[in-house]
Amino acid sequence: MFKHTPISKDLNLSEVVYGAWRLADDSDTSTATIRKKIDACLEQNITSFDHADIYGDYQCEVLFGKALAEQPSLRDQMQLISKCDIAIPSQQYPTRRVKHYDTSPAYINMSVDNSLRNLHSEQLDLLMIHRPDPFMDAAQTAKALDALIDSGKVKAVGVSNFSASDWRLLQKHMSHNLIVNQIELSLLESNSLRDGTLADLQTDDMKAMAWSPLAGGALFGDSPAAIRLQPLLTDLCKRFNCGVDHLAIAWLLAHPAGIIPVVGTNNLDRIKALSSILNVELDRETWFDLYSTANGCEVP
Repeated sequence: MFKHTPISKDLNLSEVVYGAWRLADDSDTSTATIRKKIDACLEQNITSFDHADIYGDYQCEVLFGKALAEQPSLRDQMQLISKCDIAIPSQQYPTRRVKHYDTSPAYINMSVDNSLRNLHSEQLDLLMIHRPDPFMDAAQTAKALDALIDSGKVKAVGVSNFSASDWRLLQKHMSHNLIVNQIELSLLESNSLRDGTLADLQTDDMKAMAWSPLAGGALFGDSPAAIRLQPLLTDLCKRFNCGVDHLAIAWLLAHPAGIIPVVGTNNLDRIKALSSILNVELDRETWFDLYSTANGCEVP
C-alpha cells in the first residue's frame, strides 16, 4: 500500500497521484469504467486525483464528477486537485480567439466554481496555477488565492511549471504559503535536478510533483536516451519483477526531496499494477546508473 506525504499541516497527498488528464481520451468514458479506475487507485491507497479545468477539452472533471455524484461517500476517501489559468479556444468557450493565460481574480474564481460544480464537491484540496502568466498582476492573483483559502473553497494552493522567480513573486504578495510546484520530471527530462528548481523548492519548503514521469511514453520509444536505457531497464525489471514504468516512477520516489509522481494511464490493468512500484528499492549507485545512462554520460 502506498503511503501518504505531508504537504502542509492540513493536507497529505498519496505518494503517487493519479492524473486524470486522459480520462476523456479513453474509448470507454462511462461512469462505470471511471469508477473502476477510481476503485483500483483507492485499493492501493492512491487517494489523490489530479485534474485541471482544461483537461479533455473541459470534460475530464465532468466525467470524474459523475462517479462522485453516484456515490458521494467516495469524496471523503480522496484528495481532489485542480489547476487553472490556461484558456483555450473551445466549443465550451466559442468567443475565445487565441490560447492564452488568465490569472485574473475573475477567471480564477470562475474556474474554481466550475471545478467544484463539475466534481460535485464543496472544496478542492489543492488548487494550482497551471502555467506562469507573463501578464499576471501578482498582487491581485495572490489576493484571489488567499481569499479562496479563507472562504474554504480551497484547502491549499500551489503552482505548476513555475520557476523560482515566478513562484517567489506570487508568494511575496500572499499571506498563505504556496506548497507545491508541479513540474515535468522524469528519467528523460531531469533538468530540474540540475538547474536549481528542485533545490529552490526544498529551500522554500515546497513539494515537487512530477508530471509526465514516463516522459509522455518516450521512455518506451526509440530516442537515443530510451535506447541507451533499454538494457539496464531490462536487467532491473528482471531483478525487481516489475515493469519499466514502475522503475521510472520508483526512480523519482527514491529521491530524498519527496517527489510526488503523477501517473495518468487509462489502462485499468496498469492502474491495478501500480503497487508493483513498491517492490523496487534503488540504492544510490543504481539510481545514478539510471541517471547517467539516460543522460548519456557519467556525472562530472
